[in-house]
Amino acid sequence: MTDKKEHIRHSMKSTAPADCVTEIRIGNSVLVVSGFFKQSATETAADKMAKVLEAEAATQKSAI
Repeated sequence: MTDKKEHIRHSMKSTAPADCVTEIRIGNSVLVVSGFFKQSATETAADKMAKVLEAEAATQKSAI
């Protein structure tokens, strides 16, 4: 697991600054989430989330 964390830490150092950063406090911990966006993307975040929700709804229906 340490190798994976080191890889992520190294990858974060070698990338451009994040397009957005959100900090969420959970108890005594602070979760920092960095977001990166592809400049040439044709889908919005809302489009991507709609696909996720549609896939989840399809999974729910097939489980019934």
